[in-house]
Amino acid sequence: MFPRMSPDTKRFKAIQMLVLANAFWGLSFPTTKALAMTQQSLLPAANSWFIASLCVVYRFAAAALILSVLSARGLRQTTRLEVEQALGLGLFTGVGILLQVDGMAYTAASMSAFLTQCYCLLIPLWVAWRQRRPPPARVIVSCAMVVAGVAVLAKVDWRHLRLGRGELETVAASVVFTGQILWLERPRYAANNVKRFSLVMFAVMALVCLPVAMVTTREAGDWVRAYHSASTIGFLGILVFFCTFGGYLLMNRWQRHVSATQAGLIYCIEPVFASLFALFLPAWFSAWATAPYANEKLTANLLVGGGLITTANVWIQLPSSRVSRSAAELPVQTSVREDRGILGPIDDAPSS
Repeated sequence: MFPRMSPDTKRFKAIQMLVLANAFWGLSFPTTKALAMTQQSLLPAANSWFIASLCVVYRFAAAALILSVLSARGLRQTTRLEVEQALGLGLFTGVGILLQVDGMAYTAASMSAFLTQCYCLLIPLWVAWRQRRPPPARVIVSCAMVVAGVAVLAKVDWRHLRLGRGELETVAASVVFTGQILWLERPRYAANNVKRFSLVMFAVMALVCLPVAMVTTREAGDWVRAYHSASTIGFLGILVFFCTFGGYLLMNRWQRHVSATQAGLIYCIEPVFASLFALFLPAWFSAWATAPYANEKLTANLLVGGGLITTANVWIQLPSSRVSRSAAELPVQTSVREDRGILGPIDDAPSS
């Protein structure tokens, strides 16, 4: 028997695990770009929508299949609440990814990265509306620092900022991702098994993107030719095992131990990791896939933007005698028994 962690210890570990999840997600950016560049030589006439949606379908379908094998013994124990949670998460995440990908076709990638982080503002606003009280000052300042940091990191040019189709779709994607974070926090799902609801979530995400891949298919053989090389299979493996299993399973397991506001700010570290990986991984991937993909350079934007985001996250997580966290700012550790309408405390989350 392992000793039970105290709430503070558990919360600190949750922060560490969510930061690690951001590192895995940051890895997905250079990996996905290297995969797309390699596939352009394999399928030069293919629609970019086909390449993007097929990647999502294969990535999450493979993750669901592998997780079903690893969790085969417990699949029959899947509950209605686990399916309900998974459907919500899968729909939010799948629709968000589709909106984000389509929006990037009509706006700069840096602008997309900046606008996607809108959920760090939307979540505190939602909590404030739900509680009928303004967010704490420390939350407001931390959100402002994150927005400034991401803007610096993305090199946003405020003189040319406009809300066209790409920008509006990216903001809509951020709204959907806000729903994903809040849905995961709901106390009625606190006792759900992480592996079981994550399996269904991955399957739903693949199904959401499947129609897009089918509609944009030129030839049936393109589904095989798109991954007809060792490098493309390798890149897909990185996305499945690190960015999907590592990122989403850590998120689904540990977000429950921090508030949604804190989680939204932690997730804004993702572009920092993406920028750091872009300093050295492209050259490795280029040599592996024989595709021209150059490393990015260390810039003042990375140092200043990353510093602001990191400082904001550290500040909001540190205890303060002057700032008392309200009930909305604490993760709810309750379980819901719908058949009796009873709320009861739980001592720990189930093992993933």
